[in-house]
Amino acid sequence: MAKVTVVRPLTGEALEPALDDVARLRIKVFHDWPYLYDGDLEYERKYLQSYRDSDKAIVVGAFDKDSLIGASTGAPLIDHAEDFAAAFEGRGLDLNDIFYCAESVLLPEYRGQGVGHRFFDEREAHARTLGFTKCAFCGVQRPADHPMRPNNYRPLDSFWRARGYAPLPGAIAQFSWKDIGEEGETLKPLQFWIRDL
Repeated sequence: MAKVTVVRPLTGEALEPALDDVARLRIKVFHDWPYLYDGDLEYERKYLQSYRDSDKAIVVGAFDKDSLIGASTGAPLIDHAEDFAAAFEGRGLDLNDIFYCAESVLLPEYRGQGVGHRFFDEREAHARTLGFTKCAFCGVQRPADHPMRPNNYRPLDSFWRARGYAPLPGAIAQFSWKDIGEEGETLKPLQFWIRDL
């Protein structure tokens, strides 16, 4: 098994140089189920711009020596309001109170070393430091009978629940990306999960 040598938060000026490596990791890791993402660097740079623009954003990097082999991102949910505000309408939640834990991507050969917990620990600690009272993330929803679903697929729901997250009933966002084999981007449903900090 390949060894993760360090996991550390990157904020401010340290965040910017890591974003192209985060983009490459997203393209590689999200190619697999359940994302089936057929990504490119141009799309990624546009998507990751909100992390460049936010002084409250964080990237938690997992490294094998000097190589970034995993990353998770986070920023205030309000920075993503254009994409996700509709999912929270009528729920009595103030977007200004919620820190958004976006993606966590880790190369397969580095899994099973507790990095997923470290990703959440670091982002939640960052959110608390900034005064946020809730953390949320969203997970892609795919039909159980999807033809590309692997037989051995295990959802991460039990991991997320063990960390104190629960699905927010009815909070479904729609986000578009290009799936493997698609001509263009199509909307996918994303279920929000949330917890108090």
